[in-house]
Amino acid sequence: MRDQFGINMKRYCRAHEQSMMSHAPSTALYELHLEKLRWLQHERLIHLIVLVMTALAELFALDMAVLHPETNPLAAIVMLALAVLLGFYFAHYFFLENTVQHWYKLADDLRAKIGGSGE
Repeated sequence: MRDQFGINMKRYCRAHEQSMMSHAPSTALYELHLEKLRWLQHERLIHLIVLVMTALAELFALDMAVLHPETNPLAAIVMLALAVLLGFYFAHYFFLENTVQHWYKLADDLRAKIGGSGE
């Protein structure tokens, strides 16, 4: 099945963790995990940028709706739509942030199992 419209990040992360647990600890597995961790960090950075831009757009729409209601009557509708979108962005970014931190711990555990320097 092709993922032409993107992937389900929660399912992707869960599958990676299950795959890591089902394989014997090795340097190759550690390197694969670090590569996927870098991908997830990049995803998190992009979502942080989008989250900040959406929050700025929400603040602008809030300003237009509250302080200057005569300038744009649709500002309240835009403000509400952006507020809903912002809620979903916060939830997804929260997931990404916590998953990255969890994967740091998995990397430390895996490195300790293969005999590398751990904490």
